[in-house]
Formats: sequence, structure tokens, C-alpha cells
Amino acid sequence: MQYYRFLFQPVLRNISQCVSPIRQRQRPNSVPFQIRLRLQQCVSMQEGGSKVTAKNGGEGKVASKRKGEPVEAGGKKQPKVVPPKEGKKKREEGWLESEVTEARRAAQGVKFNEKRLRFLSEAQKVKQGTQGVLYWMSRDQRVQDNWALIYAQQLAVTEELPLHVCFCLQPQSPDATLREYSFILKGLEEIAKECSVLGIEFHLLLGTAGEVLPGFVRDWSLGAVVTDFSPLRIPLKWVEDVKKGLPTDVPFMQVDAHNVVPCWVASDKQEYSARTIRGKITKLLPEFLTQFPLVDKHPHSASKPAKLVDWASTLSTVEVDRSVGEVEWARPGTAAGMAMLESFMDTRLRDYASERNNPNSDALSQLSPWIHFGHISAQRAVLQVQRNGANRAQSVPAFVEELVVRRELADNFCFYNKNYDKVEGASDWARKTLMDHAKDPRQYVYSKEQLEKAKTHDRLWNAAQYQMVTEGKMHGFLRMYWAKKILEWTSSPEEALAIAIYLNDRYELDGRDPNGFVGCMWSICGIHDQGWKERPIFGKIRYMNYAGCTRKFNVQQFEKQYCPK
Repeated sequence: MQYYRFLFQPVLRNISQCVSPIRQRQRPNSVPFQIRLRLQQCVSMQEGGSKVTAKNGGEGKVASKRKGEPVEAGGKKQPKVVPPKEGKKKREEGWLESEVTEARRAAQGVKFNEKRLRFLSEAQKVKQGTQGVLYWMSRDQRVQDNWALIYAQQLAVTEELPLHVCFCLQPQSPDATLREYSFILKGLEEIAKECSVLGIEFHLLLGTAGEVLPGFVRDWSLGAVVTDFSPLRIPLKWVEDVKKGLPTDVPFMQVDAHNVVPCWVASDKQEYSARTIRGKITKLLPEFLTQFPLVDKHPHSASKPAKLVDWASTLSTVEVDRSVGEVEWARPGTAAGMAMLESFMDTRLRDYASERNNPNSDALSQLSPWIHFGHISAQRAVLQVQRNGANRAQSVPAFVEELVVRRELADNFCFYNKNYDKVEGASDWARKTLMDHAKDPRQYVYSKEQLEKAKTHDRLWNAAQYQMVTEGKMHGFLRMYWAKKILEWTSSPEEALAIAIYLNDRYELDGRDPNGFVGCMWSICGIHDQGWKERPIFGKIRYMNYAGCTRKFNVQQFEKQYCPK
């Protein structure tokens, strides 16, 4: 740090003399954009110096006792940062991958936190004489930044065994769409290539996990199975089916690789709201929000290779609904997900706090498809946003609130409430008020088919529905309005919830997700919310209307862009 001070202090002193008169004439909150950029560049220089300390085991720069007074890890005051003459240079495309690779290598000494793991079998030791360790990949479809795969590799290295990865794909799934399966298979193709480079055998198994995985374990004489975690009903059943079919002497372990704080650690019960879980998660972040060690070249090779996969043929032959096709804006795979994260930090993070509820503003991260399919880790996204968002004081905590607290609250609800997709899963007050108003007259009543085709009187709703159908996404603010109007325009809360979930799961790239279920349940059944002023149809469920949207953003602009002609 002393070296950086010596190097930059003369330059900063000259710049300060030029810029000070300008700063005196302006209020702090009216500093021109170019000056702010110059200030950020100077901050980056000093942060570069603090990284040397952090890399060697220190904490880096710590909070100052007085605002605007940078402090080194050792407590020494640093020179005040003043804008340099040159504007901040735009980073070259792909900078994030280099930064993350370096962080992974530097974290090789990070230990796996055993609290992320739970044994699903009585057996807990790898049987001698077996031929490998298996990671059954399901929810978290990536190689790096995957605590389940990290644990599986560490176990395989300890036992001096080969490492295998498998994914179970159902070749016939009428409820699934080409949009969903294409995203999965193209992401898996990228994973298979990465595994090959790392000396890890990747297997695509066709069939449900309970049908194909136990036999695969026996055929390959595998000594342990590690899988990831989902709180949803169907994945939990897959896990139970595999557990019943595995040999009793094969350890079966589950790692929560999706949440920053493991679901069963964050809370042992269903939480009432974000308010009740926020403190529990925040308290545990210092323990769990750590860097990921690298999944490296595996030192032990399998006796025989995995069967090669014809990815194009597999995609062309799966029996799914092909009327819902792929989208252009979202490319599958970890590389594309990291590129989206990079662009968010470069161009959209600065507006996230102020503009994230404006559907016309390009301020959202757009990461939900990649996080849903596990192509990137939410924990990695948080780490990088915190690292690169030093000058986004309001946006960073707002992003962490959404990606950690709210998202993990959704996992909590689905894990501890078996009726997470039914009106029966709502609180007593919500069920009562919905029942009290179930027979209220509706001015408009639409069928599922009319709603699916965006054939309503409401141009804003039609536009939101059309965006979802064509792009596989809908702005978060409009998801609330969209679902609440379905409650208003259908014959019962049960029908409204069923239609909302059906449309969400069919068209959204992030469908069939705890966030999606909780979003529909919040809008229609008031979960994680409170009672509001009572009104027809909604009862005490929070109400939203068209006029309220016009006060939030330019509704006509959105309608013009998306409303079907």
C-alpha cells in the first residue's frame, strides 16, 4: 500500500489543484458524470493497493471512522481521492472470467463447510474396492462454483478414486417445452466438454433418476453418490426414489449448492416474511459467503470412458411441447451467464436501485434463467457485485436483498410448506378473506385460453403476457400486476392460482422454480405479506390496478413495445 501511495500521490496532488475549484462550485450530489468516472478510477487504484493486503490474509481496506476518509487495513489514513484528468477506461469484454479464475485459484485453501452437507443414507464411509465417486447433477448445472461438485471431487481425491458426473433426462415430458429442454441440453453440452478437459467422466442418463441411477451406480461400481438440493416436490421425490434403489452400503449425500446459506441452516421452520428471515441469513453470511475453490484437473482416471452423447440428436428426439420455442436473447450455459453478469456490472448495476421497478428501464440483472438452471451460482454473482460495486452504494444492497434474502425465502417456503402451489398453503387470514370474497361478481371473466393468447381488455396485461410468451421473461414488477389481474378475472382463487402457475411454468425460462411459485402465491394468496384494506374479490389481499401502474412508469411506452397488434 505504501508503494501505491508513493507512486500516485504526486499525480493526485496536481489533479486535485485543477479539480478543487470545480468541486467547490458544485454540490456533492451534482458532480458531473465525467468527474464521477474519474473519481471511480482513482478509487480503483487505491483498491488495487488494498488487494495486496487482502491476498496475504488481511481484510483489505476497512470502513473509515469518518466519511470520505479511506483507511488501510492497518488503520493508517490514506490520501483523499481526487479525480484524475483522464476518464475511466472501459474494461475489455471478458474481464470477469479472468477475475473469477484468479479468485478461484486464490481460494484453493478454502475448506468445504460441512453444514452445507446432509447424509441421506445410514452409510457414511466409501466402501473399499469401489471404482469412483458420482455427482448426480440436477438443479445446479455447472462445473465451477458448485459446492456439490467441489465436495464430490474432494471426496474422490481423498479416496484416490475417479470422479463421475451424471444428469438424468426424461426423454418424454409432455408438460415440458422445447424452450426448457434446449436450454438444459445446450448447457449440459458445455458441461460435458469442461468435464472432459478436467478428466471427469460425464454421463447423460435417459429416464427418471429412480429408474436409471441406482443401476448405473451398480454397473460402474461407484462407492458414493453426491447430489444437489431442490425444495420442490418432484425433485424431492427423485431423491427418495434414488435413496430406495441404491445399495445400502453406498453413502448418499446432499449438498445445498444453490443457496448462499443452506436452506436447512438458515431456518428450521417456515418463515413468515422477509423480515423474519433476513436477520438469520445476514448473521450467517460471514460464514457462508466465501470464495469457491477451483474444480481442478482430476488426478485419478476412470478405467473406461463415458458414452459419448449426440447432443443434436438428443434435442431433436425428446418428446416435448415444441410449440414453445427457444428465445434469442438468452444463450444457455455458464459462459453466457457470466457474460450477462459482466454486462450487468458494467452497464446496469448503477441504475438498479432507482430503476429496477421500471419495466421500460434496462436496469435488471437478467440473470434469472442462468440461476434457475444452475448455470451460474447466485453466490458468485453476489461476490462479484460486491467486489465491483464499490461506487454503487444503493444498488449493491438492493441486489443482495433480492438475490439472497428474497430468493432464499422462496426456497424456505417451498421446503417447509408442502402446499406451496395451492391456496391451502396460504396463511389462515388469507384463506379466510379469499373464501369470503370467492363469490363476488367479476366485471370480466376470462378462460385460460383467452389469457394465454393475451385476449383481454387490458393492454398492459396483454403486453406483459405477450412478452412472456415471446421472450420467456416478464419484468418483476409486472409479474405482480399480471398475477393479481388473473385473480380478478377468473371465477375462483384456486382457478387463478392454477392458471398463473401454468402460464409461468410453460413460458418463463425460469419457470418451475421456487421463486415462481412464491411470486404467484404472494400475488394471489398474500404469502409473505400482510392484510390490506378490504375490497371486492381481493378481500384483504394487496391490490394493484392499471392507474397505479401509470404512476410508476410510462405504461403506454411498454404497451407500444409489446402489446400484440
